[in-house]
Amino acid sequence: MKNLALLLGLILVFIDAKDIKGSKDVEFLKRFKGSEIVAFRYENYNRFKLPLAPLKKFPDKKDENNNIYFEPAKSLELKGKHIRIVYEMPPNTSVFEAMQNYEDEVARLGGKVLFRCEKEQCGGDIHRASDGGGGLMSLVMSIESKATVDSYNKDFSPGQCALFDWINDLSYFSAEIPDKNAYLSVVGYKGQGQWCKQTKNRTFILLDVVITKKRKNKMVQIKADEMKEKIKKDGKIALYGIYFDTDKAEIKPKSEPTIKEIAKLLKDNPKLKLLIVGHTDNQGNFIYNKGLSKRRAQAVVKELVVKYGIDSDRLHPVGVSYAAPIASNDTEEGRAKNRRVELVELIH
Repeated sequence: MKNLALLLGLILVFIDAKDIKGSKDVEFLKRFKGSEIVAFRYENYNRFKLPLAPLKKFPDKKDENNNIYFEPAKSLELKGKHIRIVYEMPPNTSVFEAMQNYEDEVARLGGKVLFRCEKEQCGGDIHRASDGGGGLMSLVMSIESKATVDSYNKDFSPGQCALFDWINDLSYFSAEIPDKNAYLSVVGYKGQGQWCKQTKNRTFILLDVVITKKRKNKMVQIKADEMKEKIKKDGKIALYGIYFDTDKAEIKPKSEPTIKEIAKLLKDNPKLKLLIVGHTDNQGNFIYNKGLSKRRAQAVVKELVVKYGIDSDRLHPVGVSYAAPIASNDTEEGRAKNRRVELVELIH
């Protein structure tokens, strides 16, 4: 019986040693020898807020779990391919050893550490991962919420246990690897084993990798005749081919094909008058975005008047900030739909 129990134990260890189904390493990053992937999430395009400073307390604000709100005092808003991997380190691996190996890997790839902290230096509750309510937010909570963890981990799975249990020896660094267009967020800690016994004294690494890339423009180029039909049917049309840099109102050169089609629409229909309406997503202050959206609408009017000779009396610029979304602002895809210029028929 003793030999049978030993055999069953070995079988269980062997089964546990496998990475979870569908997971894989980031192709250019070596993993810590003997570590296992217990949680994995891949998003082809999303945004990620990379911490660059300790957490700052907002005592009058609460998160969705009634914790006092904390967020990094300084962060970098990233957009691109997002890969989240949770590794369980081999037994007896210290947090310091695991984190040092990842810093060495960043150096090997020609990268640099942007921010580093340990324990109390990081701010917030240093003994919480993503779970918990009625207390203080933690660094891990600010990186990934409990709801998000639940969305790709089964209850009491190794991944959920790693992300939900109480923790010790918190350590963190963020880094940039320019040659790979990549940014790293690396959290290390030991599990306390209070919620899931298997996490006790085991070291975990929570690795977020964002590979920045330009979002492909999936909006079809709309011709003047199509604009006319859409306006005739709905009284307006949303355009996605007019481009501006972030927080800027200067029209980018690649907007010319769309501006040219608007000019053709107006020349082919001399009685048509339009409201040129600028829309933004909900990133930033509403009043500021209202001014920005109007300046962008004014830039479109100016381009049509100066470059294409359209009578200014036929055009009226309007900025509405994010007052009229057509999609949720909770995702990058939705925000992309909300950032637009609309042509609205002006009736006198």
